[in-house]
Amino acid sequence: MTRLRLALAQYPIERLRSLDDFEVKIDDIIRAAKEDGAQMLVLPEYAAMELAAAFTDAGDAVSERDAIVIRAESIVEIMRQAATRHRIWLLGSSVPMLRDGLVRNRAPFISADGVVQFQEKRVMTRFENEEWHVAAGDEPQVFETPWGRIGISICYDVEFPMLARAQVEAGAWLILSPSCTDTLWGFNRVHLSARARAIENQCFVAITPTVGVAPWSATLDVNRGYAGVFGPCDRGFPDDGVIAKGQLDEPGLVFAELDPGLIENIRENGGVRNHRDWPPAPNGCRVVTFE
Repeated sequence: MTRLRLALAQYPIERLRSLDDFEVKIDDIIRAAKEDGAQMLVLPEYAAMELAAAFTDAGDAVSERDAIVIRAESIVEIMRQAATRHRIWLLGSSVPMLRDGLVRNRAPFISADGVVQFQEKRVMTRFENEEWHVAAGDEPQVFETPWGRIGISICYDVEFPMLARAQVEAGAWLILSPSCTDTLWGFNRVHLSARARAIENQCFVAITPTVGVAPWSATLDVNRGYAGVFGPCDRGFPDDGVIAKGQLDEPGLVFAELDPGLIENIRENGGVRNHRDWPPAPNGCRVVTFE
């Protein structure tokens, strides 16, 4: 199978003045990734929310959400055109978008020739559920690419093993997990969950965050984390399973060369076979007393 050179954007949150500013920024990031040989680029969850301050000065998260919802299709189109222009596969910033009358967190996955598909976030955080009123998305999916099947688990979703497992059972060898976290607690929940998913499923998992402080944004005021790519802790991989990682809270690109053949091999010939040995769900849990 063909190797994939993957780029992950530690995306700096900046005060943009217009959609044109966003277009220039996305173009610059993609150009930098392409110059280093990237075939696919991943942007974080909700990165495009930085645009909200250009359209509302209400200073509350719901107004910012609404400002992006009404411009969501234009934002996706900017990313689609940029991916097509540079001939790169792009997991674009997820955006709050309307579907069937409800706001959902939707990440556009864009092929190099401009075809757009979406993965929706399945499980909402408290902020999304209680303040933004974002609805749960559709079931997990896998996407056919030139490098094989790839899954997407947006931020909080990667903390739930059954979602990644469904993608792996459908053929995924790589799971992309774009994130947006405002504390190191939140970042580490995503980071450590991603590493666990890589071990459980003998696959690669890639995370990438928004970074920076933005006191002018009610939604993206603080952004913590670093990008990373994780694999199984087994033969042919680093002892700790860390394939690549960036610098905490620093803007930039992180690159990794990923070989789906390594995943195929380790699932068959590894020291353990987590992928094969995944147990069925238990039929309840008996309570044992000492009486």
